[in-house]
Amino acid sequence: MSPNPPAPSSRRCLVTGGAGFIGSHLVEALLARGDAVVAIDNESTGLAANLEELRGNPRLKYVQADAADRDVLREHLAGVDEVYHLAAAVGVALVARNSVRSIETNLRPTQHLLEELQTLAAAGQRTKFFFASTSEVYGKNPKERWTEEDDLVFGPTFRPRWSYGVSKALDEFLVLGARQEWGLPAVIGRFFNVVGPRQSGAYGMVLPRFVQAALADKPLLVHDDGQQTRCFAHVQDVIAAVLHLMSRPDENAAEDPVYNIGSDEPWTIRALAERVIALSGSSSQIQFQSYAEAYDPRFEDIRRRVPDLSKLRATIDYRPKYDMDEIIRDTIAWHKDVGE
Repeated sequence: MSPNPPAPSSRRCLVTGGAGFIGSHLVEALLARGDAVVAIDNESTGLAANLEELRGNPRLKYVQADAADRDVLREHLAGVDEVYHLAAAVGVALVARNSVRSIETNLRPTQHLLEELQTLAAAGQRTKFFFASTSEVYGKNPKERWTEEDDLVFGPTFRPRWSYGVSKALDEFLVLGARQEWGLPAVIGRFFNVVGPRQSGAYGMVLPRFVQAALADKPLLVHDDGQQTRCFAHVQDVIAAVLHLMSRPDENAAEDPVYNIGSDEPWTIRALAERVIALSGSSSQIQFQSYAEAYDPRFEDIRRRVPDLSKLRATIDYRPKYDMDEIIRDTIAWHKDVGE
């Protein structure tokens, strides 16, 4: 706890997926600005330990439950000012193994949340809503940089890789429909490779996988030829952008509420692996692995994933504080500290 805790605000917030990687950082930030927070997580991929340092805060209530549970939602949504919906399936590896579970995990909580909020809205409660979407909704659009207005381009249904992006796109349609049909004040953030402390490599996330291998002087497994291009943003920069977007006054509700959020500095996966080895002082080597070996013979990937952040910058003057070296060092330091 901070020696000078913030004065409590009148705001009440609910965070689904609140014990997850991004969710736990968001809960921390909301408490730091003085809000009361209910964090809901079923701990399928989140960890209660991510909130351990916050447990003594009287403004935090942690609920171990499924975000699709209507009774839980009904109990904790009453009187809430802001909802941050982050509960979702996590990681390419999980999606490749179990697309049915991933689709259900993405769709049901969103549907149930919106239905409960519609009931509360009819009774006079106005609740701002943030939906955590993903760059995966762009599918394999071939453009160099993706804008929020670009087409969503998916592969065939027999490639389960695309089920995640399609289900998150359906979530966006649900949120936008609620906004249009009954006036839900909503913001949708499409996250691009959010990384940093507390992120697990267990579900295929590339940076923690590389860091864990480098610290153990084990080979860093790079899929395919390593020339895939990605952009990596520190979780603190992403959380700052989310809170800034949600703090805008309601008179801006007429604007298109979808935003790319992340970094627009492209890195190849091979270059990332080389930088992790260098910054960790590791003796690890790089090994290449086919997608068929890593996931499934039907797996299909996206060669380049780079956002156009013009809209975000024009809206909130977005300026990330962390560069790639700082992100990698911060991630290395956390893994050393927790012994992973």
